[in-house]
Amino acid sequence: VVEILTEEMEEGRYSSAVQRGGKADVSAEPFVLNGTSPRSDSFIVLQKTLLRYYLFEGLRYVWVDRKGAFCRVRRTIYGTNLIDVPVKPYTKLLFEEILNPFYVFQMFSIVLWMVDHYYIYAICIFIVSVISITISLYETRKQSITLRNMAQLITTVTIRRKSGEEECVSSVELVPGDCLIIPQEGMLLPCDAALLAGECLVNESMLTGESVPVLKTPLQASDRKYSSDTERRHTLFSGTQLIQAKGGRPGGVGAVAVVTSTGFFTAKGDLVSSILYPQPIDFRFYRDAVKFLLILALVALIGTIYIFVVLYRSNVSELVIRSLDIVTIAVPPALPAAITTGTIYAQRRLKQHGIFCISPPRINICGKVSLFCFDKTGTLTEEGLDVWGVMEAGPAGFSELVPEPRLLPPGHLKSGLACCHTVALLHGQLLGDPLELKMVESTGWTLQEPDGDGSVLNAEFGGHKVLAVMRPPDQQAMAIVQRFPFSSALQRMSVVTVTHGGRSALAFIKGSPEMVASLCHTQTVPAQFSSKLHSFSSEGLRVLAVAYKPLDNSLICLLIKLFVHRGEVEKDMRFLGLLMMKNLVKPESAKVINILRKANVRSIMVTGDNVLTAVNVAKTCGMVGSDEKVIFVTATPHTAQSMPTLRFSLEEEAALSGQSSVEGGFVYHLAINGKSFAVLCDHFPEYLPKILMRATIFARMAPDQKTQLKVIFIILTVKYYGANDCGALRAADVGVSLSEAEASVASPFTSKTENISCVPLLIREGRCSLVTSFSLFRYMALYSLIQFCSVIILYTVKTSIADPQFLYFDVLLVTVLAIVMGRGGPSEELYPSRPAASLLALPVLGSLFIHTCMIALGQLAALFITTSEEWYIPLNATEVGTANLPNLENTCVFDISGFQYIIMSVVLTKSYPHKKPLYHNMVFLILLFIQFGVMTWLVLYPGPAISWLLQLYNISDMNFKLLLVSLAALNFLICFVVEVSDLYGASQIPCPRTSVKLCSKINEIRHLYNGCDRKLVTF
Repeated sequence: VVEILTEEMEEGRYSSAVQRGGKADVSAEPFVLNGTSPRSDSFIVLQKTLLRYYLFEGLRYVWVDRKGAFCRVRRTIYGTNLIDVPVKPYTKLLFEEILNPFYVFQMFSIVLWMVDHYYIYAICIFIVSVISITISLYETRKQSITLRNMAQLITTVTIRRKSGEEECVSSVELVPGDCLIIPQEGMLLPCDAALLAGECLVNESMLTGESVPVLKTPLQASDRKYSSDTERRHTLFSGTQLIQAKGGRPGGVGAVAVVTSTGFFTAKGDLVSSILYPQPIDFRFYRDAVKFLLILALVALIGTIYIFVVLYRSNVSELVIRSLDIVTIAVPPALPAAITTGTIYAQRRLKQHGIFCISPPRINICGKVSLFCFDKTGTLTEEGLDVWGVMEAGPAGFSELVPEPRLLPPGHLKSGLACCHTVALLHGQLLGDPLELKMVESTGWTLQEPDGDGSVLNAEFGGHKVLAVMRPPDQQAMAIVQRFPFSSALQRMSVVTVTHGGRSALAFIKGSPEMVASLCHTQTVPAQFSSKLHSFSSEGLRVLAVAYKPLDNSLICLLIKLFVHRGEVEKDMRFLGLLMMKNLVKPESAKVINILRKANVRSIMVTGDNVLTAVNVAKTCGMVGSDEKVIFVTATPHTAQSMPTLRFSLEEEAALSGQSSVEGGFVYHLAINGKSFAVLCDHFPEYLPKILMRATIFARMAPDQKTQLKVIFIILTVKYYGANDCGALRAADVGVSLSEAEASVASPFTSKTENISCVPLLIREGRCSLVTSFSLFRYMALYSLIQFCSVIILYTVKTSIADPQFLYFDVLLVTVLAIVMGRGGPSEELYPSRPAASLLALPVLGSLFIHTCMIALGQLAALFITTSEEWYIPLNATEVGTANLPNLENTCVFDISGFQYIIMSVVLTKSYPHKKPLYHNMVFLILLFIQFGVMTWLVLYPGPAISWLLQLYNISDMNFKLLLVSLAALNFLICFVVEVSDLYGASQIPCPRTSVKLCSKINEIRHLYNGCDRKLVTF
C-alpha cells in the first residue's frame, strides 16, 4: 500500500512533460542525448498541471495518462540532484521498533507476567528490552547518518546555458540535459554525465574498487540511444573523483559534459539504494527457522488447550492467565535474537583477519558454498604484467622473437606499441592501466602532454588538436590526435596519430589477437598466426595484437570534427605483430585451490582473457590437474548458409569421436569462451546443465555474462570473487572484493589481503557460524520445551514454578550459557562435508523429539520417585499455583530441569569437524563447571537462605538428592548418545516432501546430463 501524492507544476516550470489534452503526459523512455537542454523553450510547461505520483525506495513514479500506469521518471519531473538518505527521528524509530513482532510479543509477555504477579521477572525482562531497544535505535540512527554523509554531495558547479553564458549553481539544481563545465583540476562529480569534449582522468575506486585511474574520452556520434552501461569509457559517474580534465575548452583546459542522470538514478544512487533496500536473503536455514517457530506455536496451542482442560474449574481470570502464560513459555521471544550470536562472533573474527562484512546474515551462507567463481587477473594472478617478447609480422611470416620492444628497429610496430594506449601524465608521473604502462615503458618512448592551450604542439603537428605526443629517442615524434578507448565488448582500442607538420596520418589498433586479425586484410595476417597464438597462449602468456593503416591527411580534420564512428577507422587494417606479456600466478593461488579441491568445493575461472591462457593458468594453480583433460566447447550461431553448431574438441587432439574417448575413464574439464557461451544459451539451452556442471574455464566473458552466470547456476551455491566486477559481486550469493575502496559496499565481504588466501578462512568461518547458529537455535528451542514440560507437569498437580526460579533459569543460567556457546573459532582445516542447514530435516526433528521425550520422562521420573517416598507430603488441594509453594513436586522438578538446561548446552554444542574442540572455548567450559557446581549445590546443600529465596522445599534425605543427581546424569548420557548417533550423522537427509521434489529435479537434470553425454560422443 502506497500513498498517492500530488504536486502542482507552476506556469513556466521546466519539465519533460508535454501537454496532451490538458493532462500531463510523461515520457518514461530512457534519457537520450539530443543536444537539447531541459531548460530550452521547447520544454516549458505553459499552464498549470497536477501531477499524481508516489515514492518508492527514493524514486518517484508519476501517473502517465496515455499509458494508464505509474511510470518511473525523474523528479519534478527530474527533481533535485540529491541522494537523500532519510534519517528518521528517534520517536519514529522507537515507534517502528516496538511494532517489531519480537517486541510486541515481549510486551505482551511482560503485561501477562505483571498481571500474574511475576513482578521481579517482568521488571528484569523490561529493563533488558529497554536496553536492547536503546542500543538498536542508536546503531540504526548512527548507520543512517553515516550512509547519508557518504551519499550526500552538495557542491558548486558551472553550467553553460543555451545562450553560451556560464553560470555557477548548486549541484542540487542539476537536471539531465544540463551542460556541465569540468575544471582542469577536476572535481568530485555530483551526477552521472556523458563527456562531450576533452579528456578526463578519473579515479573510479568508489564504484569499481579499481584504484588505477581511468582515462575517459569524448562520446562519439551514433544513431544508438545513449546508455551508460555500453558507453562506460565516455561516462563520468557520480561519486567518482575527476583527477584532471583537459582539452575540452578554449586554452586546452577543462572538459565539457552533459548531465545524464541525477540523484538515485545515478550509479552511486543505485549503489546507495541497494544498501537502503537490500534484496531479501533466501537461505534455507532462515526459512526453516520461521517454520520451526510455527511448530513451537502449535505446541503452545496444544499446551493451552491442555491447561484449559486441567484448570477448567478455576476462576476465569486464573484460567486465561495460565492459558496465555504457556504461550510465552513454548515460544521463547529471544529465539530469533539468539541465532545471531554465532554470526556476531564470526564477524568479529573475520575483522581481525582483515575481512570486513556489511551483511552478517551472509556469513551463514558461506557455510554452504559449494562453488567459487574466480576472476583471473589480479585475483589468481599478479596485478602487473611483464613484457615477455614481441614478434613482428611480415610478408614471409613472423620474424624471430624480440625480448623487448625497445630492441625493435624503427617501424610501424614499434610506433603502434608506443602510441596505442590511454596512459596520462599527472604531475610528471605516468598513470594508467598497468599493462599499458609496461608496454609504453618497454618501448623507451617518452610521453608529453600539451601545456596551456596546447597551441605550441598543435602548430608543430599541422594545426591538429593534439592529445598527447610520444617522443622516441631514435625517430621523429608522433602526436595522438584521436583516441577510441578500450571496450571489453569490442575487445580492442585504437588511436589516430600524425607526425611533424601533420603528415603521415596513421591509425593503430591494439586488442585481442582474434579480434584484431578479423579487422585486418587477410593477406597481411601470417599463415602461422593461429599456431603462434595457440603456442603462446598455451604457455599462459597474455597475447595482444597490433595493426595499423594509413589515413588520408585531408580526412583527419573531418574525422575529428564530425566524430566519425570508430568502426570506420578500425577496418581494413594491416597486421603488424604480436606482443606477449607474462602474468605470473600468485603463490597463494595454487595452495588455496588445492584446499578447496580437497574440501569438495568446486573452483571456476571467469576471465576476459584468451581461453588458452586461462587454461594454462588453471593448470598452474591446480584447477585442472596434471592428469586431467580439457575439452573446448565451441558453438557457432545461425547464419544464412548454416545452422547453429555445437562442437567439443579435446585439447591437443582432433574433435572427439567414438565412445571410447569419453568412456576411457579420464577426468575432463570443459572450457568455453564468451561467444560460444552466448550461442549456447540462445540455441542449445538443453545442453547447459551438463556443460555448466563440467565447465571450469569461462574465457572472453563480458561483464554482463559474468553476472548472468549466477542466474544460470540455479542448483549451485555461487560465490564470485574479484576486484572490479561489481555486477557479478552483487549478483552472487556471496560476493568478495579485494578492494578497500568505498565500492566494497557493493559486495558483502571485502578483504584487505591482495590474494585469495582469505577464501578458506571465510568458508571455515561460515561453516563455524552456521553450526553455531544451528546449535543455538536448537538449544533455545529445547530450553523452551524443558520449561514447557515443567509447567505442564506442575500445573497438572495444581502448582507452578516460582518467580525467582524463572528468573534464575532464564537470566542466570540459559542466557549466560547461550551467549558463550557461540564462542570458539572454526576448525583449522576445511573438511569435505558441509554442515546441515535445514532445521526441518528428519534427523534433526527426530533428535529434538527424542530429546524432548527424555526431558519429559526425566521430570516425570523425578516426580514419581518423590511421590513414592515415605516422607512425601501431598499438596494442599485447596490452593492452586504459587500459593502452594514451597512443595516437594516443585522442588524435584526444579532440580532435574536445572540440570537439563546445562545438559542440553553440552549435548547441542557441535565442534568437529567445523569448529574447534570444546576445550578451546575456555569461557564456556569454565562456565559449565561453575553452573554444574551451583546446580549440584542447590540440590544437595541449598541452605535455608537460598531455599527461602528460590522458594524450595527443604529435603533432608541425602540419598534422595543423590538419586536426583544420578537421574540427571542418566538423562545426559542418553541425550549425548542420541546426539552423536548415526541418526544425526545423516542430517543432510531432507524431509520426505522435499525428497520427492529433489529427486524429481535430479531426474530432470540427469536426463539432460545424459543427453549431453551422447552429444559429446557424437561430436
